This record gives sequence, structure tokens and C-alpha cells, in this order.
Amino acid sequence: MNKESVIIEIRAGTGGKEASLFARDLLRMYTKYAKSQGWRQKILHSRPEESGGIKEIVFELTGPDVLTKMQYEAGVHRVQRVPSTEKRGRIHTSTATVAVLPKPKAKQIKINPQDIRIETFRSSGPGGQYMQKTESAVRITHLPTGIVATCQTARSQVQNKESALELLQARLLEKKEKEELAKMTEERKGQIKWAKRAEKIRTYNFPQNRITDHRIKKSWHNLEDILDGNLAPLIRALSKNKEIKA
Repeated sequence: MNKESVIIEIRAGTGGKEASLFARDLLRMYTKYAKSQGWRQKILHSRPEESGGIKEIVFELTGPDVLTKMQYEAGVHRVQRVPSTEKRGRIHTSTATVAVLPKPKAKQIKINPQDIRIETFRSSGPGGQYMQKTESAVRITHLPTGIVATCQTARSQVQNKESALELLQARLLEKKEKEELAKMTEERKGQIKWAKRAEKIRTYNFPQNRITDHRIKKSWHNLEDILDGNLAPLIRALSKNKEIKA
């Protein structure tokens, strides 16, 4: 098997507090699935919500066939459920976005040191008093594009800088791929069916205990089991569908 690395970004979308709680649910789902696959997970950056949800989290997954399987998760995920704070029992619709960035291989993306600005700051969020007292967090800005990469989870500034550079390289590679795709003819785009389209790919409907993947128009009725990390049936079904392969 091919051992590789990807960087996953989960962001709360529309829906306020409920969207951040859904983002947390997606993180839990991917964490459990990664564990079942024997992949290694490393958190690079996170912005927690006071309610216990997540505004944004960035993490790296490393292991056999991680890109092959995780590529299908990129896009907008929609949840339909009754929030715990909803007194009238109304169903709310919220979203979270997932980005899947292949980690660039050596020499695939070169960054000129003169093109970046590196800043340090005190880490925020979980991590204890140690992280609050030291400027171990690192923020790197790529000046030509304005792309920013931040890492704050390691206690070492050196480690955070290294992780932030890797994240920046991944985002620059994604930008490069999107620009190359934009230059292709419409016919060629249709043949590729690029996997990183930022559109609604899946709906998680709690009242009906149903998950529907809109790309292949297929539903599963074991929502809690899938959110508990049992993504294998979905990924198998998606991998067999040639129309959505990258």
C-alpha cells in the first residue's frame, strides 16, 4: 500500500452554534475512521467555539491510501436536526465545509523565503497555561498570494513553523491545481469530474436517520453508526462510481 499524507480542513458554515457543533461531529467521525484505518493524526490548528463546537480545525492524516479514501470528503456537508436548544422541536439546517489537501511531495512546491512573512504569537484555546505563556504559535503569510497558514498545537515554535510551512505548501498546491483546471476546456473538465468541487455533497438527516450522498444519489439508514466512524460503506460506494473520480 502507498503511504501518503493529506491535510484536512473543517470549517463551520451557515447555522451559527449548530454549524460549529456539526463541525465537531465531522471531526469525531474522521478521527474514528482514521483510527480504524491505522492512520496517524496530527492537529495543526484549531479555533474552538465556547459552546463546545469548532469554528475551524486543520489536521494531518498519514497512512496507507489516505488520499485515495479521503478525497471523496471534500465539499459542503449539510445537517438537518433539532438542536438541543430548540424548544419547539423545529428542524434546523446547518452546514460545514471540508477541504482535502494532498501534502506536496519534495520539490513539488518551492517557496522563496523572500515571499513569506513569519509571525509568532501566544497560542489560544486548549493546551494549558504553558501554551498561553509562550509565543510558540506561528503564522506564515505568502505575500504574493495573501495565503495564510497557522499552526499552534506544538509546544515548540520550530515544530509549529515546520507544520505551518507544510500547510502553506498544500494550500499553494491546491491554488495551482485550480488555476490549471480553469485553463482546461469544458470538455476536459467534464471528463475529469474534479473531486474538490465546493458544492453540497452529503446530507445528514437526523429525524429520518438517513445519510444521503448527492453525487451518487445513494442513502444509508445508519446515521449514528456512520458518524461513529464507520465511513467504509460510503467510501466503497463512491470509489466504484467512475463519474466522481478525480
